[in-house]
Formats: sequence, structure tokens, C-alpha cells
Amino acid sequence: MNNKEILHSEFSEDFVEKMKNRMIASYYKYGPLALNVHRKNKDDNVDVIASLQKRLNLYGETGNTEWLVDVANFAMIEFMYPQHSEAHFRATDSKESPGVEGLTVQEMKKYQGHDA
Repeated sequence: MNNKEILHSEFSEDFVEKMKNRMIASYYKYGPLALNVHRKNKDDNVDVIASLQKRLNLYGETGNTEWLVDVANFAMIEFMYPQHSEAHFRATDSKESPGVEGLTVQEMKKYQGHDA
């Protein structure tokens, strides 16, 4: 399978478009991102991680996938303007991955004795 075929089933352009549209609307509603999350007086900043967590909880309560778009946007904002005191990017391998909850198709194949 080539990358285009993989991305057809493994990635959502619609999701990304919804992210973009909400970032544009937020610019007009709240003002420039950098001014809201990266001020000198940190107590006046929007708390990005708390905002993300609040929306993830709302998704859990309601099932409204709009909250997932907001979660993704707040994750992106934290990536762009980190508020975590030890924020950094370091690529990790599968040994360091926390993995997924539940059994994947590949794990099931191994469990059943098939090649992955």
C-alpha cells in the first residue's frame, strides 16, 4: 500500500479542516493566539492544558465530536506555545510507547498464531 492509500483510511482531512475553521473563528473571537497563551504574566494566560482536559471530559460526557476537534486544537496550541515547564519534543521508539488500551488487530494475529 502506498502512503496516499494508507492516509485515505488512517487520516481525516475533514477533521483537520474543522480544526482550521475553528482556529480562524477563535482568532476573531479571542484575539491572536500568542497574546492569549504566551504573556509575560503567566497568571493571565489561557491555561491550555486545563482547556484541553475540560473538552476531553465534555466529549466523554456528551459524545459530541466537536469537542475532539477542540482537544486537537488545544494540543496543537500547547505544541506551538508550550506552557508545560519541561516541554520538549523527542522522538521515541515502540519500547517507550505507552501503547494502546485493548487488543490491536496485529496483536490478535500474533495471538492466533498468524504472521502479523
